[in-house]
Amino acid sequence: MTPTTLFLLFAPSGQPGGRGLGIFLFQMAAFIAIIYFLLIRPKVQQERKHREQLTQVKRGDEIVTAGGLVGEVVHIKDDRVTVKTGEARVVVQRDRIAEVRSPTGAESSAG
Repeated sequence: MTPTTLFLLFAPSGQPGGRGLGIFLFQMAAFIAIIYFLLIRPKVQQERKHREQLTQVKRGDEIVTAGGLVGEVVHIKDDRVTVKTGEARVVVQRDRIAEVRSPTGAESSAG
């Protein structure tokens, strides 16, 4: 916005009662609060939970990578995770893991 449009936006209209600016600011604050609680906050909490899951990945966990590979964690070294998928072993970066699932052995032995 240019300074002249800002001046015209907040310029007195010549009508009695100066509550228009207060109502406008209240509406903007309410709008920002709604956006924060409906969009931003849930996304931040979801990202925090995902980062926590990535730090707790251990050998034997079943994972899904961002590329769609599904496999079992065989080895973890720093930022790289070795995954056994089918008959192959693949090394992926830890931050490329999209989902951590429970080990397949625990599900079959429980039922």
